[in-house]
Amino acid sequence: MLSINDLSIRLAGRLLIDQGSVQITPGSRVGMVGRNGTGKSTLFKAIRGELAAEHGTVMLPPRWRVGSLAQEAPNGPESLISVVLKADLERDALLTEAESATDPHRIAEIQTRLVDIDAHSAPSRAAAILSGLGFSATDQLRPCAEFSGGWRMRVALAATLFAAPDLLLLDEPTNYLDLEGTLWLEDHLAHYPRTVIVISHDRDLLESSVDQILHLDRGKLTLYKGTYSSFEEQRAGREMLDAKQVKRQEAERARLQAFVDRFKAKASKARQAQSRVKMLERLKPITALVTQDVREISFPAPEKILSPPIIAVDNAAVGYDPATPVLGRVTLRIDNDDRIALLGSNGNGKSTLVKLLAGRLAPFSGKVTRADKLSIAYFAQHQLDELNEDASAYDHVRKLMGDAPEAKVRARAGAIGFSGKAADTRVGKLSGGEKARLLLGLATFFGPNMIILDEPTNHLDIDSRAALAEAINEFPGAVIMVSHDRYLIEACADRLWIVADRTVTNYDGDLDEYRRLVLSARNGEPAPRERSAAGEKPQRPKSDNRGPLKKRIAEAESEIARVSEIITKIDTALALPDIFTRDPKQAAQLSKARANAADALARAEEQWLEASTQFDEAAG
Repeated sequence: MLSINDLSIRLAGRLLIDQGSVQITPGSRVGMVGRNGTGKSTLFKAIRGELAAEHGTVMLPPRWRVGSLAQEAPNGPESLISVVLKADLERDALLTEAESATDPHRIAEIQTRLVDIDAHSAPSRAAAILSGLGFSATDQLRPCAEFSGGWRMRVALAATLFAAPDLLLLDEPTNYLDLEGTLWLEDHLAHYPRTVIVISHDRDLLESSVDQILHLDRGKLTLYKGTYSSFEEQRAGREMLDAKQVKRQEAERARLQAFVDRFKAKASKARQAQSRVKMLERLKPITALVTQDVREISFPAPEKILSPPIIAVDNAAVGYDPATPVLGRVTLRIDNDDRIALLGSNGNGKSTLVKLLAGRLAPFSGKVTRADKLSIAYFAQHQLDELNEDASAYDHVRKLMGDAPEAKVRARAGAIGFSGKAADTRVGKLSGGEKARLLLGLATFFGPNMIILDEPTNHLDIDSRAALAEAINEFPGAVIMVSHDRYLIEACADRLWIVADRTVTNYDGDLDEYRRLVLSARNGEPAPRERSAAGEKPQRPKSDNRGPLKKRIAEAESEIARVSEIITKIDTALALPDIFTRDPKQAAQLSKARANAADALARAEEQWLEASTQFDEAAG
């Protein structure tokens, strides 16, 4: 059990956790929520033992392994599958020792323990996790250094999940994922066999993956049973009860004070008045649940509604190299009130498509027609780094308003969420959510006809995400969304486009159907067969696909040699003439270990045969 008792933590003079207490039983799946900056990540540091508490304790069972996402992405020449496999420290150490062990008794212990931890199935389990997070079989064999920072953080997440710690701590894990990876992670966490606490602002993850909600509010920890919807209902009920209790207490306090004020000067009533004073002192004020209203988000309406379509794309090809376009055969139409969400794994061309729509990429072929005087606002997470860290929100707004009077500039800064002193705060001191609000306000400053939002929710808390959804729905122009937040898509989008197989197609199903499609594909289950174009023949794998196959063959051959050597050592030990009479228990362990090693050898040989067959077919 994770036991947090009377915990107080202060950082930079600010009390983040004030005498917080909570007990989390083994096997619980807990979603941790609270406004940004309340101390959720700080609590994780305390649980990991990285931060000393001002008061109170955090207690864990002595043998529990605590795992959390590494802050730095893995990098280096090792393949992705190797990085993930090494996350199981015990398995890695046992396999290393098995290569040099000579004592029959120790060999038996090693092999028995490997069986107990299901070590021989580890490669397939690691591959399944990497696949679920969006890595193809070919990608899994590539060096880690070949991937961008965001993809390498997915590898770090895969390694954390593969290690399967007794207590899994995840801090906003979906920030590194696309919608498809998020859907897989939701399913994986829903079936996690040990204890997990996940900090998240993703409503759907909190709805489908956890069975308890831990709320951190104004320094206090409160654990609620059930999913996020249940938490909202319970909290609303508690707010009503506390409000009524506060009202009753205020009435009682006023009654007692009135008695004291009326009779404190009268000698005959002095004793009773003094008694009421003591009652007032004992009447501790109830802490009312203060509703922290979230600032609204609004997008200025365009000056003129344009005639549809505002964008028409006809058989376009686009990318960065004319010889190998990212997307081809793209034909689509956008009207002035469309709400379109782009689906498809990262790397399939969603960013390329939005750059084409925004006019940042020209097509190699085909035609793109835009309405006259079309204005497009474009928001992407990487643009947060383009904000001037030393300037304030007021300074950024002033640049867009020229010689406008001070009052108008400040009014406009207030309209995008930075009024009063907040307008003069340096961007470098703003939270991620505040920076996102500022960038949204600047991007849409002049009332665009169409807004493109590329992962707009990464730094927003749950209430701010709801405010963003409301702003999108109230905006009279068109909106194109790329988001891993299923709640935002379901609340706002009326059309779904899939960007995959180097083109863009309309998706007629809903997100529940799409979730089933994604999970069946990433869990290795048969997916619905796709139609091919009339007369189109299946293409033979190109010869340049043989490199990964050669690597698979080499790895299988290495595994065959390693397991064969283990079997030889076990056979040597079993050949001792008195082994079964002198130490029957050890003999039984060796026999069991040999049977498991033989199974592992058969699997390795099967993998070698499969890869060799594919290699021969690719060679023609």
